[in-house]
Amino acid sequence: MILRFLKISLFLSSFLFLTGFVPLPAVLGPAITAATSGNLVKATAQLVFDYEFKKKTGKSSLGYITDEVSKNNQENHINKDFKDLIEKRVEIVHQKLVDQNNESKVIKDFKLLVEKRVELTHKKLKQQKINQ
Repeated sequence: MILRFLKISLFLSSFLFLTGFVPLPAVLGPAITAATSGNLVKATAQLVFDYEFKKKTGKSSLGYITDEVSKNNQENHINKDFKDLIEKRVEIVHQKLVDQNNESKVIKDFKLLVEKRVELTHKKLKQQKINQ
């Protein structure tokens, strides 16, 4: 019994792999669906859907999805590069603005310090004139 099953499975597998008569991915997907779920209608619908999809697009559903995902990944990669460039430029401009603000603050602080010193020195000189 087991030997007979092995012969039949060997014959069928050689038929699938060697003749090229039946496209293996188109049959393998619905066969797995039918075997795992036991739902023959679902497997048949999947087979019909794949056939119609290939007829309209020229690609299998898996190949079409793979192409779309890779195209989206390329677009995302380009968008990511552009986003990184923009972020880098914004960071550079932000740093320049911070540096400019800090410089003016330092200049303002220095100016206030000098004015204070001048005022104190002026008061001291007035005191010295008054005392003389």
